[in-house]
Amino acid sequence: MSSTYTQTPLTTPSRYPERATYDRAVAHELLDQEYVCHLGFVVDGRPRVLPTLFVRVDDTIYLHGSTAARWPLASRADGGLPICVTVTAIDALVLARSQFHHSANYRSLVAHGVAHLVTDETAKRAAMTALVEKIGAGRSQDSRPPTPAELAKTAVLALPLTEVSVKRRDAGALDDPEDLALPYWAGIVPLVTTHGFGVPADGVTVPAPAYVRARSAWLDRPILRGKHVALGPLRVEDAPELRVAVDDEEIHRYQAVPHSVDDAGMVEVIKGALQQLADGELVPWIIRDAGTGEVVGTTSFHDLNEARETLAIGRTQVARSRWRTAVNTETKLLLMTHAFETLGVGRLEWHADVNNARSIAAITRLGARREGTFYRHKRRVDGGFRDSAIFAMTIDEWPAAKKQLVARLAAGEDGRHVAGHN
Repeated sequence: MSSTYTQTPLTTPSRYPERATYDRAVAHELLDQEYVCHLGFVVDGRPRVLPTLFVRVDDTIYLHGSTAARWPLASRADGGLPICVTVTAIDALVLARSQFHHSANYRSLVAHGVAHLVTDETAKRAAMTALVEKIGAGRSQDSRPPTPAELAKTAVLALPLTEVSVKRRDAGALDDPEDLALPYWAGIVPLVTTHGFGVPADGVTVPAPAYVRARSAWLDRPILRGKHVALGPLRVEDAPELRVAVDDEEIHRYQAVPHSVDDAGMVEVIKGALQQLADGELVPWIIRDAGTGEVVGTTSFHDLNEARETLAIGRTQVARSRWRTAVNTETKLLLMTHAFETLGVGRLEWHADVNNARSIAAITRLGARREGTFYRHKRRVDGGFRDSAIFAMTIDEWPAAKKQLVARLAAGEDGRHVAGHN
């Protein structure tokens, strides 16, 4: 199976076609993240658009509804039902100096095809199970399956994913040059969807499963914007730009993550990081140039322990072209501010290979204290183990360190970042 969908006239946007991607991984990520799609079809010569729950299984999406609804009835025709499915995620509001240039950062998928009712009972139950599992991994085992009568009342429509495109905007305010001096605030307002606490129904006596507990704010990835860099959620669609930015053996010399020499390899690295995010082990960020939006690296929170109010900053990789600039310093300042002042972290850590003298020097310049060495601490890419120099900073030390970092950036001092640490 190709890694991309074939571009067709139906999947080519008439406006901003350069924002479109046909990458399967990008499409699948959006479909797996969202719960509701909008289903468009024509019945008796009239257009209809309906919201409905859906789930992706491999390269097919299954839509859920009642057998009494019009679209399941229309899909019973021998040729199936031609439909259009859309899924949209709004990531941020974009406020410009001019009203004309206000916008939104978004990811929007459009899929065209002919859908058919799922009539085989085994296949229908499998699709229903997948839909329940999307709500929470393990939910199908924590709930009663549908009875034959309930299954008969439920319609499941299958749409193979063939003509698919994703269009996205991920940029700041694009004001006209003559408006840049206007005295109005411009920028982005991130929109983040998070799970709240599960509220039990009357009579429930069993404890809430993990998938209905509140997701920790420590795992959120709001956009953090400075003068030089903007940090945002690392996503699969960032793979091509990130690979180019960090395609340098020196950057990866001391990293625990393998050097990806092609886009497919970088996609797998990012997928691994996102799985660690889902497991609560890693919070990966993309680093972009605040002015141009160019990808210049990546960094992460790791070793999170919310009960002890500690986490580490690492897996930092910055493009060689941005070494000896303010990129690393401001990146760390944004993360440290978010950790100490938003999340309420009491202790930050950095772990660097004891042989990585340049990263050790960069961490020291942040104001962190070296506390010692952890021997045989982390596995290297080659399979062996490394010894790690351990640095830390507490909430009590943060105000003085922040003051120094802000002053350095204001004075135009460079961050002198070199190969990453982890």
